[in-house]
Amino acid sequence: MIAHTEYLTIRTATRYEIRDITAEVERVRAVAALDDGFVLVSTMHITSSIFVNDHESGLWSDILAWVEKLAPSGLDYKHHLTGEDNGDAHLKRMLLGHQVLVPVTKGALDLGPWERIHYGEFDGQRPKRVLLKAFGLAAP
Repeated sequence: MIAHTEYLTIRTATRYEIRDITAEVERVRAVAALDDGFVLVSTMHITSSIFVNDHESGLWSDILAWVEKLAPSGLDYKHHLTGEDNGDAHLKRMLLGHQVLVPVTKGALDLGPWERIHYGEFDGQRPKRVLLKAFGLAAP
């Protein structure tokens, strides 16, 4: 049984952004020599998300428009009474989730043909960390 942990630091150029991090997850799987098990991918910030979907710019635009419709920026959120201005970002994170558990089979991420692992940022422009934890059986 093996366990390997790394942290990925992401800094976005804009407040809202989606980034494909599948290659980083695969890199961690390879470094861990994980043959059969899982890679847990979890954002360590309450205004960002981790999700699995297609790597397609139109879909990314649709996702950003959808979360904006459900949790619009600029509203008078009670959270703003704390001095923050990111109440919408907390809600957007809840819509897309904060972590995924990616299966590994025969030394490869076991994703569907169009599935990719994404980081969604809703209060960006500063460094944020993502936990990558590979665990399971090592390559024979």
